[in-house]
Parts: sequence; C-alpha cells; structure tokens
Amino acid sequence: MSEAETVGPVDFAYPGNFQELFDADVDGLLDAPEKPKKVTSADRLERAFLEIVEFRRAHGRIPSSTTREIAERKLGARLDGILANEEKIAALKHLDEFGLLEVPEAPTSLDDLLENDDLNLLGDESGLLDVSELPVRKAPNSPDSVAKRKKSLEFDQFEHLFKAKHAELAESTVTLAPFKGLPTVQEGRFFVLNGIMLFVAEVGETMTMVVGGKPEPKQRLRVIFENGTESSMYRQSLSIRLHEQEGQAIVRTGVEAEDVFDADKESGHIYVLQSLSDDPQIAGITDLHKIGFSTTSVEQRLKGAEKSPTYLMAPVKIVEKYRTYNLKPSALEHLLHRVFAEVRLDLTQIDRKGRNYDPSEWFVAPRNVINQAVNMIMSGEIVGYVYDAELKRLVECK
Repeated sequence: MSEAETVGPVDFAYPGNFQELFDADVDGLLDAPEKPKKVTSADRLERAFLEIVEFRRAHGRIPSSTTREIAERKLGARLDGILANEEKIAALKHLDEFGLLEVPEAPTSLDDLLENDDLNLLGDESGLLDVSELPVRKAPNSPDSVAKRKKSLEFDQFEHLFKAKHAELAESTVTLAPFKGLPTVQEGRFFVLNGIMLFVAEVGETMTMVVGGKPEPKQRLRVIFENGTESSMYRQSLSIRLHEQEGQAIVRTGVEAEDVFDADKESGHIYVLQSLSDDPQIAGITDLHKIGFSTTSVEQRLKGAEKSPTYLMAPVKIVEKYRTYNLKPSALEHLLHRVFAEVRLDLTQIDRKGRNYDPSEWFVAPRNVINQAVNMIMSGEIVGYVYDAELKRLVECK
C-alpha cells in the first residue's frame, strides 16, 4: 500500500456556533476594523490653523501674506482670512497658544498712538523725521482730485472687450508684458493691475494744474475694470500704480517694446436701434431692431434719421451701443447679416423722392440675442452659429 493510501482524512473541529468561534479568537483576528472617523469642516479648519501655529513656533513670528515665499504666503493669507471671520476666531480660540487671533484695538487718536509706543519706534533723536525744512507739495484744491472707483453704469458696452481679450490671451495672439511707463497709457490699451484687467476707454483733455508750486500737465482717464467698476483717475496716477504694484500690459504677441502702445486701435461703434415709427406695419412688429456700424459717434450718425428710409422714415431710439477695436466694418456687417439672415425685415420704403428703398439692416430678433451675437463676434465664437427664428436663440450651424 502506498504512502498516500495510508494517510486518512484530516478532521477539523469547528465550534458548535459562531459565538464559540468569536470567543476562541483571543488575538482579535475576527474583530471588525474601526471605520475611519469622518473629517469635518471644523477638523479641517483646526488642522489649517495648527500649521500656522507650527510656523509661529518654528520662526518666532507670524507668516506674512505679502512675502515672495509661496509656502509662507499661503499661511499668511490663511491667517488673514481667519482674522476676518469672527466665527472662525471663536472656533479656534482654544488652539491659539501664541495669541495669533487677538486683534489689537486701533488707536482712536494720534495721541493714543504715540502714548502706546512702548518700544520707542517713533522716536526721532537724530531728526530724520523732521520735514520742516522740506518744500511742501500741495495737493490740487479740486475736490474731485482723488478718483474713487464706482459701479460702471455702461459696463455692458465694454464687457465684450474683456471677453475678447481673455480669448486672445488663451490663443496666445496677445501676451502679458512688463509695464513700460507713462507713454504707453493710451486710449484703447489693456493692462492688468493686482490681477484685474482694466481698459483705458478715454483720455481727457490736458489740463495744467499747479502742484507743489510747479505747473504740471494732467489728463483725466476713464478706466473700466473687468469687475464692472470704473475710475476717473489721472493718467499719471494709473502709471504710478502700475509701476508700484508691478502691473502688466497686454500687447500683441511679437510687438516690439517701443511699439507696445500701438496694439489696439478704435475702429468705431456697433449700435442697436429701435424704431419709434407710428406706422402700424412697423410699430406692430415685436423685437424689430436695426444693427449698424459707425466710425463716428452714434448720435452724429443718427441725425436726421426720420427723413431717411434707412431708418424707416421715423425717429429711432438707441438701445445698445458698443465701442469696437481692431474690427473691420465690412467683416462685422457680413457676420451680422449672415447670422440674422433668416429674420431680415422684408419691407419696401418710399424715400422723399418717391423711389422704392429696401432697408437691409433691420432684423426681427430679441435684444438679448443681438447682444449675445455681438459678444460672440468679438470673441470669435460666432463663426459656427446662426439665429433660429422659431427657438428665438442662436444655434450651431448643422
């Protein structure tokens, strides 16, 4: 008989029930692993603050939010955010071993500030801070000499320009370049200041103002910011801010530094009109608009509109207008006519000499869709779209 045949079956003794099995597990092999504790937003906040505490412990100071060291700057910005939120301060008080969350009360007067100078930081025994002998530079007496940002009520006229410029940056047709000084602050230029794109929409007339006893030329600007605000700061003021805060200019890719301010040229205005005609066949048409282009001011272009078949022999109302830059009028008209070709007004007018005239720039389309089309023209997206009259919206070409 072989060895294999002499070996009988091996018997295993199983406990009579599962409880006996668990009782026999003295090493805890059958214990279910503990589920990881869910990390809450409060946990994440505490961990983030403890990183700041560790930095304070290691370096003996709080992290700065303005340093060029990225890691420290991140912690400094985090601390600034915490200090601006009372709820976060209250939630982290028990971890604040260095008093990082204690915000000192601001002095109520200059006397309070001087009295609390325990380290004599404002002491001036050497006279370095004595400016009594220096010439006084007087600020202009004009009450509006300091320009503050305000909400731009006409931002919709400029919004498409920012979208177009962002598209050009993405396509690398324009690029960011170091600011080259006051001469480059010209009408039609784009700059980036503190991470916000701005547009110099207008440069006012030169005025001579006496500053510090000397006459200085000044020009007011109309500066539009992409966040929907605008400012009437002086040209020199914008130049100083761009210098001090390392602002950048947006220039055409490949343009030489000395030609940087020749990048953008105003080419005219797009305007959208609504007819004020009392002719029933015109007044009864909903969403009837004229879309046109003018190289002069729109108001100048519309003089005498009520006598022209181009304007349906009636007064008109401007409902939208946009400044355009680097845009060929013929290309714009071709695009607009193609997009809204399906809803062009089919109407014959008779001019003052009794001749028939077919207006070609009137379309039956909602104003918001026309605004969308103008923005898409500026960004280049319009190429693959047409207007669907039934859906009353722009759709991709099939």
